[in-house]
Amino acid sequence: MSQHETQLIRMTPRFRQLQVLRSERLTPNMQRVVVGGGALEGFDSRSPDDHVKLFFTNAEGEFVLPELTEHGPRYPEGKQPSPARDYTPRFYDADAGELVLDFVLHGDGPATSWAANAKVGDALVVAGPRGSHVVADDFDCYVLIGDETALPAIARRLEELPEGAVAEVFIEIPEEGDRQPLESAAQVTVSWFERNGFDAASSTLLEDALVDFEQPDGDAHYWIATESKRARMMRKFVEGHLQVPKEWIRATGYWKADPNEME
Repeated sequence: MSQHETQLIRMTPRFRQLQVLRSERLTPNMQRVVVGGGALEGFDSRSPDDHVKLFFTNAEGEFVLPELTEHGPRYPEGKQPSPARDYTPRFYDADAGELVLDFVLHGDGPATSWAANAKVGDALVVAGPRGSHVVADDFDCYVLIGDETALPAIARRLEELPEGAVAEVFIEIPEEGDRQPLESAAQVTVSWFERNGFDAASSTLLEDALVDFEQPDGDAHYWIATESKRARMMRKFVEGHLQVPKEWIRATGYWKADPNEME
């Protein structure tokens, strides 16, 4: 592998119907749900920001799943499709047969409602990941920037960084109670920013911190995950004003303030 080369690993997605093993409230706005079952065997997630698609029962209480075709997913005619949302696999324990999923509790969407009320034995279907972006391990520093929706991916990334790695982390959360302990063998500096009631889509806490950020010595990889427009603008700032090569930046919109917005 050449210097700073990111690998894209393709995978064949598989639908797995799993059951809730336990559920707990981590912080005021984060619920952890641990799922498992025989169908979890062989699950593979190689990057901290992988995404799986979670399917929930429809209004009739059924799982109606798509068939994956060369033209994209196709649902059975005459059936209401299962609601689906993308989430990060927070942790997978193959020996215990457990997959940990962390849900931000906001709004009244199907994922939030399901997670807030999840009980042992409840079912959901997990599909994916379809692929993994494995970032090179030879950067001098890793800069991680995200809001609460990115916290599971950030926490997993820090846990997987080796001793000797360096990370600068900027995390925006709804309130101070949403801070979480972040474990890492790496040398990590974490800055927390609380909105305290301010709107998440129009907040500029992370952007302001980025403007004042003193770039680390050497080569740094920037990972950004927030509301779609905010992530896009921060990427432009890092590439344009900080003069970071675009190949060293991964910016993703984890959610959209305007669901009708086009990328």
